Amino acid sequence: MSDPDHVTFTAGDASVTVDLRHGGRLSSLSIGGVELLARIGTGAIEWGAYIMAPYAGRVRHGVVRWGDRAYQLPVTMPPHAIHGTVLSRRWRQISDATFACDLGPDWPWPGLVTHTIHLTAQSLHLGLTVTAHGAPFPASAGWHPWFRRHLPGCAPAVLSLDAATMLRRGVDGLPDGTRVTPPAGPYDDCFTDLRSPAAINWPGGPHLTVDSSCDYLVVYDEHPDALCLEPQTAPPNSLDQAESVVRPTSPLSATTTWTWSALP
Repeated sequence: MSDPDHVTFTAGDASVTVDLRHGGRLSSLSIGGVELLARIGTGAIEWGAYIMAPYAGRVRHGVVRWGDRAYQLPVTMPPHAIHGTVLSRRWRQISDATFACDLGPDWPWPGLVTHTIHLTAQSLHLGLTVTAHGAPFPASAGWHPWFRRHLPGCAPAVLSLDAATMLRRGVDGLPDGTRVTPPAGPYDDCFTDLRSPAAINWPGGPHLTVDSSCDYLVVYDEHPDALCLEPQTAPPNSLDQAESVVRPTSPLSATTTWTWSALP
């Protein structure tokens, strides 16, 4: 019997499952029967790999200033809004490997986000597009995967990050406008000027590389059981700077490719 809430793709010994009910997120990424994605809690932002759109990361106090108006977003992680409006909405499958979701009533402008998935035996390619259905609006987008720190028979995950620049966090947890040379971790920070794709290595197990068309990568590795590599088209709290403006004829698009080695 088909499952109206889940769609699973397989290639070789790899499989990925899309959960349509919970934000169209990837609820599973399994390699050789080993699950790579983590669940650290029951909250919408705490499991799987979900799409962040039409904004990625935090928005200070949930306020977006655009034109001569200020718009209030739901404050989903007080005192800020976080990770967009589609991660808890139901998505729909519009073709074999393409999924879509309206931006919803919590976003001031009508629009649509689409997500495409292409799985091979050793890679996962994802494509993301945000489209306006009327007036233009500022936007950013990205992916938020939770990867397991501990896999069976492996040493704990090791992060590989070679970035020239980190956006320094202020006391409110948001970038304060200063760009610095990255210090030693752990991190809950945004990076740019990557010299090579970030990666996770599980000694004795797989090696996974996260490449992307995005200029920014948020890294979170403060949790003892999981770590996140989050490709984003813009830094957190950047909507007011309008790094990207979405129009009906000019969508915002991004891609990311995750590549892994075969299990021993």
